[in-house]
Amino acid sequence: MRLHRNLVYTTIDSLHAIFNEGEYADKVVARALKKDKRWGSSDRKFVAETIYEIVRWKRLYAEIAEVKEPYDRDDLWRMFAVWAVLRGYPIPDWRQLEGTPQRKIKGRFDELSKIRKYRESIPDWMDELGVKELGEELWTKEIAAQNQQAQVILRVNTLKTTKEKLRPILMDLDIATDFLKDQPDALVLKERANVFLTDAFKEGLFEVQDASSQLVAAFLEVQPGMRVVDTCAGAGGKTLHMASLMQNKGQLIAMDLYESKLKQLKLRAKRNGAFNIEYRIIDSTKVIKKLYDKADRVLIDAPCSGLGVLKRNPDSKWKLQPEFIDNIRKVQAEVLENYSRIVKPGGKLVYATCSVLPSENQDQVKHFLTTENGKNFTFVKEHKILASESGFDGFYMALLERKI
Repeated sequence: MRLHRNLVYTTIDSLHAIFNEGEYADKVVARALKKDKRWGSSDRKFVAETIYEIVRWKRLYAEIAEVKEPYDRDDLWRMFAVWAVLRGYPIPDWRQLEGTPQRKIKGRFDELSKIRKYRESIPDWMDELGVKELGEELWTKEIAAQNQQAQVILRVNTLKTTKEKLRPILMDLDIATDFLKDQPDALVLKERANVFLTDAFKEGLFEVQDASSQLVAAFLEVQPGMRVVDTCAGAGGKTLHMASLMQNKGQLIAMDLYESKLKQLKLRAKRNGAFNIEYRIIDSTKVIKKLYDKADRVLIDAPCSGLGVLKRNPDSKWKLQPEFIDNIRKVQAEVLENYSRIVKPGGKLVYATCSVLPSENQDQVKHFLTTENGKNFTFVKEHKILASESGFDGFYMALLERKI
C-alpha cells in the first residue's frame, strides 16, 4: 500500500478547485478521472475516493493540520498528510510531506473526535440547527450516518426488463447485486463499480437512483392512463420511474425552471424507452395556470437544503449557508401553494424533499393545510426516512388528497 505521485498530485489539484474555486466535487472528480488514460480501475478509485474523503472531512483535517481557508498548496498537502496518516499509508520521502508529525496527528484526531462538530466535520451553524430540529441524540446518529459512503443502488427500468433478468446480466460483467427488501425495482451493488460504462445502462435497462428516492413515485399511487404532473422534474429520476409505473400509458408532464435539465431528461427518457412524457419549461405563471384542476396526480419534489443527501454530496456541507435554508423554506411554501392548484378534485399530491429537517417537511405540510387553498386538501399519510435508520438517503414524503 503505497502512494503514487501522479495520483496524489491530481488529488491536490482537485481539492484546490473544490475548496478555493468553488467548483462542485462531482464535476471535479469526473474531470480528474479522465486525466490519464493509462490509469487502471484501482488508480481511478483511489483518486475519486480520496478527493471525496478529504472533502467530507475537511473541517476535521484542517483543524488537525492547523490550516485555515483559503488553503494554499502547502495547506492542501498538510491536509492530505493527515488523511494519509489516519488511513495508515506509509509517508513517502517527498519534499511536500517532509516532517509530517504522525504522532501529533493521531493525538489531535483522538482529542477532536470527542467534539461532534469536529468528529462529523460540519460547520457550527449546521450542528446547532440539527440539534434544534432533531434533538441531540437523533442528530448525533443522523449526522454520523450522513458521513458514511453512499451505496450504489440501481432502479430497474420495468419498461424494458425485470430485476430477475438484469441481475445475471450484471453478474456476467462481474457486478454482483442483491435485491432490497420491500423495494420492487431495486438492486444494490455489493461493491462499487462504474455501471455507466455497461451496455445494460446504455440500453436503458436501469438508472442509478437511491433506495429512498425510489419510494416516492409509488407513494404517489400513479396508475396507467392517468394525467400526472411532475412539477420540479429536474433531470427526471422520479419522472422516469413514474413513466415505468404508468407503463407508458397516459400523460406525464415534466416541468422545470431550467431547460438544460429537461434536455437531460429527454436523453434519459429516450434511452429508457419512456415516450408518454411531455416537457414544459416554467418560464411564466401561465404555464402553471393552464394546468389548474387538471391532474390526477401531482408530484412536488421541492427544492430543499439537501440535508438528507450529504453522504452523496459531501461538498454541500461547505457550500450551504444558513440564509439559504431560511430562503428555501419560503420557496417551499410558495411552490406547495401554487403547484397544488394543478390537482383536480379527487386527485392526489405528494410533497417530497431530500431533507431531514421538520421545518422543511411536516411543518410545511401542516402550515399548507391551514391556508385558503390547503383547506381543500386532506392529509392521507407521510413517510419520514432517516439515514441513521434506513442506511439510505434521508427523505420525506407526504400524500395529500384534494376534496371533491
